[in-house]
Amino acid sequence: MSSATSRTRPQHCHWCGRELGESGTGRPRKYCSPSCKQRAYEQRKNLTGTGIPADAVIYSASSANQLLDELFELRCAAEDIQTAVSEGEDAASISELATELVDIARRIEKLRGQAE
Repeated sequence: MSSATSRTRPQHCHWCGRELGESGTGRPRKYCSPSCKQRAYEQRKNLTGTGIPADAVIYSASSANQLLDELFELRCAAEDIQTAVSEGEDAASISELATELVDIARRIEKLRGQAE
């Protein structure tokens, strides 16, 4: 089984979604760069008085549809594993399906940084 380190939830930039590296000592970083920090500040300032929560994530319709498609693919991959187990498939086949499931999940985790 993989190490506990690989199961630690990675921290992401609050603006662009890029994965943040280890921050070392002190307060954990929220942004990957000064420009992301500035853009987040500007958005919070622009949203004041609009009724839109400051922590809202706004996707275009095409990005939202892409997310839904990716989640459907993830569910189908999970169902494939469930079917393989119930049909008594060998461990190698199930492992291959599980690897595909993890790959899809990692791809979905990166969608925020690709939002329009």
